[in-house]
Amino acid sequence: MTTANTPAASRAESPRQAQWKEARAVFPIYLALAKQLEIQIPIPQAKRNLAEKVDLELFNEVNEWLDSMDQRVLVHQLRHLLQMTTLNASESGLRALIHRHLRKLKKSSMDRDKIDFLLVQYFALCAAAKIYHKQIEPADVAQVMQPVLGDVGPDPLTWCAPLEKMIEALRGFRSLREILKTDFIVQGRKVKETAGGMFYDPAALVAFIRFNFLLRRTLIELMHADLIAIRSGIAQLQSAGQRVMDCRHFGLSSGEPLNKIHTIADEWKQPFQMEYTERSVSQAFEKLLGLRTDVELALEKAIGKSAESAPRTTSTKAAKPLPVANKAGAESGAINANAKPKERVSAPAAAPPDPLAALDFESCMEQIWEQLIATPPSRGRSMTTVKISGARILMSSWEVTAFVSEDGPSAEDLRRAVVARVLVTAATESAKETGNATSLDRAMNMARVEVTRLQERVDVAKQAKDTEAAVNLGISTKRLTSALGEAEKL
Repeated sequence: MTTANTPAASRAESPRQAQWKEARAVFPIYLALAKQLEIQIPIPQAKRNLAEKVDLELFNEVNEWLDSMDQRVLVHQLRHLLQMTTLNASESGLRALIHRHLRKLKKSSMDRDKIDFLLVQYFALCAAAKIYHKQIEPADVAQVMQPVLGDVGPDPLTWCAPLEKMIEALRGFRSLREILKTDFIVQGRKVKETAGGMFYDPAALVAFIRFNFLLRRTLIELMHADLIAIRSGIAQLQSAGQRVMDCRHFGLSSGEPLNKIHTIADEWKQPFQMEYTERSVSQAFEKLLGLRTDVELALEKAIGKSAESAPRTTSTKAAKPLPVANKAGAESGAINANAKPKERVSAPAAAPPDPLAALDFESCMEQIWEQLIATPPSRGRSMTTVKISGARILMSSWEVTAFVSEDGPSAEDLRRAVVARVLVTAATESAKETGNATSLDRAMNMARVEVTRLQERVDVAKQAKDTEAAVNLGISTKRLTSALGEAEKL
């Protein structure tokens, strides 16, 4: 069995000093764990600031306590601490914690699961922002993990082939319901459990890091698709005058207040902070799907009643107006808010020489918003189409959410990314048809500024340990960059 190439002590550093250095690096994490779990700390307060030079008096006491903590702290408790505190931002602390567990001669299944989790955390911390939105390859992972695993060869291990097949399958999933029917998470754990000691081969660790990261990224994206459908449905129910709904599929009563369900949907958290097993994750996602079923059934019932009493009623106020949008577009005649949806998106009978001259950033944003609330995403769809001035744009679930139900810096960044993509795409199509590139040049200049700003925002999200925002912003930024690349070919 090949093991990870963890660095040995330098010639000028004794083995005891190297062990003490590692203990000093992980000690703050273990102190925080003990306080969080209310575990007694035998080291007196006055001695907890460990000196750089090995303290022979404390050496055995500190290491014995660290060993005892390893036996007591469960994986989900370590996960919760690192994801909820700034301790996760310490590259050296994470690296030392990984090395501490990798160096153990006898590793339990709990040690293996901790290593599995910590390696993915390290990758998420140290990977460049641009890697968050690409189809990550083994070489990408090996490069990021070099300080921990050493140089890892590019050739994949034969017995890791099932992971590669599952990664390929990840690209085809369009909903949480699809992925949960496959026992996908269970399959990944089985590969890990049957690996035995081979799990610790550096090439195998790279394969598992890649699989775990891509699986979590996919689950986040698919979870967004369900949340946007739930929030949009709740908004429509509230607009229709509903005050309660049947939530028995979710596990609540048949008469739950809509305000309560709205709060549950808004505060929904990723199921990676609890006791993290394939069963707990599956149960959390099943509850989310149950809530979506409840909302859809309530919506079908409400729409049926509405159709009987007022068949021509529309739901253009299903969601709150965007805080960043103003009325400039409507006042200038760029859109007609009282027109039917088809009339708002249809092309004018006679286009002027520069048909995009009146389509500015704010009016484009408002047009997108109006289309989305006029035609909420249908059941099971993770992509939604909007049409602006000849451009047909596919929007992902998290981008739709940013327009119709979310607020805050991340949502505004996503809205700006979509609007920039619409403007570039619309200008590209117009330039192809008319030969007039005036709007295209203007749109490309604006988009380049947005790309730079968005890349900075991805870095900010990543440093804040907001993996979800970093992934979503990264993908939306890549789509804008791709649209720019197409425009530059003209």
